[in-house]
Amino acid sequence: MRIEFKSLLVAAGILVLASSLWGQKGQPAGPKPKSNKEIAALNAINAAPTVDERLKAIDNVLTNFKDTEFRPMLLDMALQLEAQKGDYAQVMTYGELILDKDPKNATALVTMAGETARRTREFDLDKDEKLAKADKWAKQGIEDAKTFPKPPGTSLTDEQWEHTKLDLQSQGYEALGMSAAVNKKYDDAVANFKQALALSPTAGTWLRLGQAYEDAGKFDDANDAFDKAGAMPNATAQIKSIAANKKAEVAKLKAGAAAKPPAGAQPPAAPGAQPPAAAQH
Repeated sequence: MRIEFKSLLVAAGILVLASSLWGQKGQPAGPKPKSNKEIAALNAINAAPTVDERLKAIDNVLTNFKDTEFRPMLLDMALQLEAQKGDYAQVMTYGELILDKDPKNATALVTMAGETARRTREFDLDKDEKLAKADKWAKQGIEDAKTFPKPPGTSLTDEQWEHTKLDLQSQGYEALGMSAAVNKKYDDAVANFKQALALSPTAGTWLRLGQAYEDAGKFDDANDAFDKAGAMPNATAQIKSIAANKKAEVAKLKAGAAAKPPAGAQPPAAPGAQPPAAAQH
């Protein structure tokens, strides 16, 4: 429900910059292509019109230019594109390749955490194992994001990079919230989703917060969160539809809860019925 791809945009920007400046004097520090063939291969990534074609172009560079200086960012791009596709196995594959060389890569850590938590269900036999991994990755990713170095050669300003780092931390907290929700620890889920929103708000996170409130029986808070999800500037038509449906669902649940008699209360006696024996004395 939430994938921002900010670092993906960073990586793509570096590819464009490097390709356009190759061979010029005074080009900024950072990865550089080693030949015109490599430039053509990098440009093919930027020109690819679909996710699958972009992934194929990335694989082409990694396979045919094994000494490319762009390997780290290409792996990062592939990781996030696979997350966009929803290919969990490939997310884990690319994530592990990245962490093997860069154990503090916050993008890989929070992406792996989020995708793992999102796909774990209450009755999975390996639920505890998967959520433990997701929590570990998320917590490490949050900490590493705070000092995540800006990629050399990027055109992002320091301020823009700070926003990217906050977004990565936000995604880490969202992963923790999803993990807590699977374990029905709704107070923890709410706290983590709220922290994610404080760092970098998205419509998807508001939806998750609303669901946590709904599951906890806090219907007014859930309704408010779903309202905010639908009102976010980045809310897609799909998210607005989900938010509206969830609001209707919450209204029914709230009405049903109001109609139930208090716990331990006796149902009203039928006309002419004798009172309970204990009440006759």
